Amino acid sequence: MKFGVFVPQGWRLDLPADMDPREQWDTIVKVALKSEELGFDILVVYDHFHTVPEPLPGRSVFEAWTLLAALAPLTKRIRLSQLVTCNLYRNPAYLAKISSIVDVISGGRLELGIGACWYEHEFKGYGYSFPPAKDRIMMLEEAIQIIKKMWTEPEVHFKGKYYTLEGALNDPKPLQKPHPPILIGGGGEKFTLRVAAKYADKWNIGGDFEKYVRKARILEDHCRGVGRDFKEIVLTHVGTVIIGRTEEEVKEKFDRYEAVKIGGISYEDWRKTHYIGTPEEIAEKIERFKEVGVEEIYLYFPYAGEFKTLELFRDEVMKQFK
Repeated sequence: MKFGVFVPQGWRLDLPADMDPREQWDTIVKVALKSEELGFDILVVYDHFHTVPEPLPGRSVFEAWTLLAALAPLTKRIRLSQLVTCNLYRNPAYLAKISSIVDVISGGRLELGIGACWYEHEFKGYGYSFPPAKDRIMMLEEAIQIIKKMWTEPEVHFKGKYYTLEGALNDPKPLQKPHPPILIGGGGEKFTLRVAAKYADKWNIGGDFEKYVRKARILEDHCRGVGRDFKEIVLTHVGTVIIGRTEEEVKEKFDRYEAVKIGGISYEDWRKTHYIGTPEEIAEKIERFKEVGVEEIYLYFPYAGEFKTLELFRDEVMKQFK
């Protein structure tokens, strides 16, 4: 089992509002380096511009790809990913260029997580059009084709419904061959999972165990439909970690998590869909996912800057699966 860890970016209100932006950056770097030191396998960032669960003026949000480019030369072993890059925030040929350069800077440690986008407020705020869901997914499919071509071909010509390229060049190419792994995020049963069946090296959603198993079975059905071996796709799951040695400690940490207060989701619902509890409870949940074929878990720690939380997870949970 491999474990990914998100660095704090501000998107989920994990960078204090009263902290200077340079101090916020220093916090991000410290968490990244500590995560590598503790043996986590993948460093993960979100791709968003406005805070969640609601946009808040004055709150920092560090952009995904500039952040990865900055972290790449500071780290040595840990892989670099996004959960997930919003396809419509960048032209796919340009995204292929950016990702190629980050793979080179990192020495071949990049993974491309990509999805069809959902946060409409960001689209309106930044002046992007927000097409219907079906169009966004069809655009995602074309974008993945373009990115793979840009990564592997000397000159790219592409004519699709949404994108046209006429002699696009992309050098240097990524260091990884044939190309960096592509993770597709999303659980749309009719379209998104079919795109994942066709193109994904990895697939990711969050949610409770029963939902995950059902979606994975649908993905497997789509793989049969497109003539692909389902076992070629690495199954991954994502969730928030709030860990404590006692139930009282867990509940105290949950109650002071700022995004929870704004979102209004109950403690019971969070426990069902995330990794919340004592080390024993969290390890038991991870074991259930492992038994159905999940190979990677991507974890968001609201208190990542409190290194004791990361150390507790490493010592009492992660070591059981290594």
